[in-house]
Amino acid sequence: MQVPVLDMSGQQIETIDLPADIFEAKINNGLMHQYYVLQMNNARLGTHKVQRRGEVSRTSAKWYRQKGTGRARHGSRDATQFVGGGRPKGPRPHKYTQHMPQKMRHAAIRSALSALARDGQLVFVNELAMSAPKTKLMADMLKNLVGQQSALVLLGGRNENVERSVSNLDNAYYLHASYLNIRDLLTYDKVIVPLAALDVIKQIWGRAKGN
Repeated sequence: MQVPVLDMSGQQIETIDLPADIFEAKINNGLMHQYYVLQMNNARLGTHKVQRRGEVSRTSAKWYRQKGTGRARHGSRDATQFVGGGRPKGPRPHKYTQHMPQKMRHAAIRSALSALARDGQLVFVNELAMSAPKTKLMADMLKNLVGQQSALVLLGGRNENVERSVSNLDNAYYLHASYLNIRDLLTYDKVIVPLAALDVIKQIWGRAKGN
């Protein structure tokens, strides 16, 4: 697959060939969904909890006398039907962690990249370089590349000027290419891929190692 490479002003400067094993892989929607659910579950803390009847702090004395009031019989105020009483059901602390083999995770990433490439959501640029953190300059550059759409900016390595500039924008997010994940890939309208980040993608998600 041949794709154009743009400069930071949005002008095409060259054309490159993308590796078919990464950007023309079989698109497996079920596998991508499975990996997405896994990632969202693994991000959950699992610390939610309600107090059961034996955990609420209420008096243990009988509420009112057993007979003669015309009311129903009740033994204590911590019963579940009363305000301030214990909850009969509800979440308890537990782990939501799920696991998936590395080959399946890599296949899901290749499937997502292939779907983005097919739909024209990948924007390749020769480099992202800034002499100093400038939010306005970054906003203008993203407008040249993706217009008003939201963008995920991939980085091949640490680039503090670009990172700080992107962090101030509401419709953009930066991510190191080595931490590529299914959630971020599918969240944004466009994915900006500098050639340095493309090299990292080839190294990690290529099939050279049989993954």
